[in-house]
Amino acid sequence: MTVLVLVGVLGLAVFGCVCVVWAERGGPTWVRAVAAVTVGLGKVLQSSGKTRGGSSRGDD
Repeated sequence: MTVLVLVGVLGLAVFGCVCVVWAERGGPTWVRAVAAVTVGLGKVLQSSGKTRGGSSRGDD
């Protein structure tokens, strides 16, 4: 079950990346919307990683 969830998340990530590239080349409106969501989520995840503080290597 866990493997299926991970494969689904990976599939969504790849789909989002494909939409970002396609939108840069002038894709349809729905592709631009998916690309905007993908970029927005990436920025949210990036900023949440920076605000946690501490080492990302797990050294305590």
